[in-house]
Amino acid sequence: MKEIKNYINGKFLAPVSGDYLDNIDPSRGKVYSKIPNSTKADIDLAVDAAENAFPAWSNMPKDERSAIMVKIADLIEARMDEFAHAESLDNGKPVSLANHVDIPRAVSNIKFFATAILHYAAESHYMEGVGINYTLRKPIGVVGCISPWNLPLYLFTWKIAPALAAGNCVIAKPSEITPMTAFMLSEVCAEAGLPAGVLNIVHGLGQNVGDAITRDPKIKAISFTGGTSTGATIAKIAAPMFKKLSLELGGKNPNIIFADCDFKKALSTTIRSSFANQGQICLCGSRIFVERPIYEKFRDAFVEKVSQSKVSYPEDPEAKLGALVSEPHLEKVLSYIALAKEEGGTVLTGGERVFLEGEYAGGYYLRPTIIEGLAFDCRTNQEEIFGPVVTITPFDTEEEVLMMANSTEYGLAATVWTENLSRAHRVADEIHSGIVWVNAWLVRDLRTPFGGVKNSGVGREGGFEALNFFTEPKNVFIAKG
Repeated sequence: MKEIKNYINGKFLAPVSGDYLDNIDPSRGKVYSKIPNSTKADIDLAVDAAENAFPAWSNMPKDERSAIMVKIADLIEARMDEFAHAESLDNGKPVSLANHVDIPRAVSNIKFFATAILHYAAESHYMEGVGINYTLRKPIGVVGCISPWNLPLYLFTWKIAPALAAGNCVIAKPSEITPMTAFMLSEVCAEAGLPAGVLNIVHGLGQNVGDAITRDPKIKAISFTGGTSTGATIAKIAAPMFKKLSLELGGKNPNIIFADCDFKKALSTTIRSSFANQGQICLCGSRIFVERPIYEKFRDAFVEKVSQSKVSYPEDPEAKLGALVSEPHLEKVLSYIALAKEEGGTVLTGGERVFLEGEYAGGYYLRPTIIEGLAFDCRTNQEEIFGPVVTITPFDTEEEVLMMANSTEYGLAATVWTENLSRAHRVADEIHSGIVWVNAWLVRDLRTPFGGVKNSGVGREGGFEALNFFTEPKNVFIAKG
């Protein structure tokens, strides 16, 4: 059984406590490796290492930092198949998804920020007859990055890459549910020659490792992606310490389909936006609103296609959905399906576990689920489920659908389907959301700001927004002699 190690000061270390946690393969429901059950003592070691590494790393010429990061990306790319299979085994997602989305995007994240830092320019403001102001962007120092389990390496690198590129040293905590590719990343960093202490990866539980990162006064900024309640806890601790915070939290995203849409494209994309990664993407459209003239046609076609989606073990090349990430998460999603029925909803397809045969008989599989007949403001339509469950609701007017779309405490992403350009602009402007896709879903330009409003988060990631977060501006005024 493989034993994962922490990566601290360029070394692979057992946890100070000597304790380990089980790491479960969700496709089989069996323990397949052990991960460190780290504590504050491990974070203390990591912080000391990061502080010692910071002066040299922050003063290293940008092109040298960039070259090391590009080498890390190249080494991941060279092991693409190995990383994809590891991600699939750890998370339960189809190997094909990890091969085409997760690992390529992780490579892109690192390369993007490795090169973006070379084009990160300072501002100057000339005052006629007086002098000139110029702005320096200085790395913060030691920063914390805490990432979730749904897109493990993808989102891990999304945080780490801009922090490193900007000259910071990082204490990073991957999810204890999906630690394997973060451990493999530490192996790659060592091979690429990343200086010791620049990146420290500490495994363990949120209440131990995450809490220690949040409370440590030497860690000056925290970038977190995860649940809204956890984000609130982090903010409650970190805000009085005046730490910089970037919180990318939950979503309950609307998918609005007008009658004048490109029906075929809207249907095929809605299947993907509903159930990609078993619905375990914060950007999935879990509330589908369809204009009444095409409601029955769309609903029936949607149910027919989804009911044919194959739920299977991750290495099955025909699998459209794999296993959910853990047994507790599966139970949570099933509880929401039961709640939907109590609230008067009708399950049109899905709603039950899938039991495979042989070695996969203990896996955490669930049939993709479509629910009709629920009020827009019921719990099922207001609370984040984060699984392969969507609701479908007709609407009559633009005003009505905007009211329903904006009714939740969340505001992360939205999708709008219409061929009417004026309507597209108007609805996009009125939706309370950090991201709006029109006639598309999950098209990501890494240069653009990413994040939500309301309870979906604080701050923005992506492009120069991320580099701004991981630096502090310093204004310098030079008087005209």
